Amino acid sequence: MRIGELATKTGVSVRALRYYEEQGLLESERSEGGQRHYGDKAVDRVRMIQQLYAAGISSASIVEMLPCLATGVASPEVLARLREHRSSVVRRIDELQETLLQLDSVIAGAAKALASGVPCAPR
Repeated sequence: MRIGELATKTGVSVRALRYYEEQGLLESERSEGGQRHYGDKAVDRVRMIQQLYAAGISSASIVEMLPCLATGVASPEVLARLREHRSSVVRRIDELQETLLQLDSVIAGAAKALASGVPCAPR
């Protein structure tokens, strides 16, 4: 299939598909006229790449992990990297929850000041 068809089937832009190729995430064959042609498995591969990106995994990490993940047989190294990434995401969630609590406290204080008639003027 040509790049436009792959883009349509996956919902990924042609530009993104070209980027995936540049990063070594996706392979195509070229026609004599230089047009990209992809095999049927490219749809599944692009969807997997999208899922990994959505999970916050960088293209460099995806390049390293994709061969194992594409076969469905993850190596201990890939599993360790995925678990490490998950731990990092959990830490960021914890930090954001703490930030949210702090913001809620600031909002409560500002609402109380406004209700008491002692508004604070921004600088």
